[in-house]
Amino acid sequence: MMGTIVTIDVAANGSEDAVERAFGWFREIERLCNRFDSHSELRRLTAHPGVAVPASEMLYTAVEFALAVAEETGGAFDPTVGHQMATRGFNRDYRTGHIVSTDLEPDGPVSYRDVHLDPEQRTVTLLRPLVLDLGALAKGLAIDLAARELEPFEHYAIDAGGDLYLAGRNRGGELWSVGIRHPRRDREVIESLRVSNAAVCSSGDYERQGSGAGHHIIDPRNGSTADVVVSATVVAPTAMLADALATAAFVLGPVEGIRLLERHGVDGLLVSRTLDRFATRGMRSDYRFDRAASSALDRDPAVLPNA
Repeated sequence: MMGTIVTIDVAANGSEDAVERAFGWFREIERLCNRFDSHSELRRLTAHPGVAVPASEMLYTAVEFALAVAEETGGAFDPTVGHQMATRGFNRDYRTGHIVSTDLEPDGPVSYRDVHLDPEQRTVTLLRPLVLDLGALAKGLAIDLAARELEPFEHYAIDAGGDLYLAGRNRGGELWSVGIRHPRRDREVIESLRVSNAAVCSSGDYERQGSGAGHHIIDPRNGSTADVVVSATVVAPTAMLADALATAAFVLGPVEGIRLLERHGVDGLLVSRTLDRFATRGMRSDYRFDRAASSALDRDPAVLPNA
């Protein structure tokens, strides 16, 4: 679902109905937010620039959250990158393999400032022709909604292609163990964490490649591939927050990215192209790191040079 494999592990009996409802949220969020599906609510919204379009509560919440992150990051995170993504080759529906095109052509550079929300009427207005892309947070939103269904069971794990929410303890009674993928060595981890009642989401340049040059994470401010870091992992109370901030921190790089995470009170680890590791203070104090990383981690990230 949502272009990946979703697994749910509940350490309790009698959870079958709740697990099915949890899986249902992934189908529902995809139905609402899929950029490639001409019948999705997101695509129907995109088809009416200049018109105040009523939105479902779920889609409105997702767009509102995306715009808030965009404002907070000065556009390093921006949900209006859909057309840029398509022109870079990220225009193929994973379900059918078909290339999906849109008749809308932006009449110049667009940004999150070209989207207007009316909270009273719960409408979304695209002030100019543009293509919204909620891929950087939709999976996190689905994970959070699934987790809500599973709350009564206390101990459970949701894994959507490596984006996680981990509650309580594992079946051995220990904190959940999370391996952070090594960005340059397949099937290896670069660090491991012990986590409970938190989401862990990562963005990496290894995840998706389009038909053109570069990976799928772009800097919306200039349209170029973001390449200062090669992976960003965020630990946060919710998966939607972790998902969005991982993308934003990836674009911002180790200095501004770490500042962003610490400003929001979440933890994170960024890995540069030279495989130096940069972490929030909370990550350094709460999780184990190997000795090879200590020289970089023990310094103030605010004074570290960009990789």
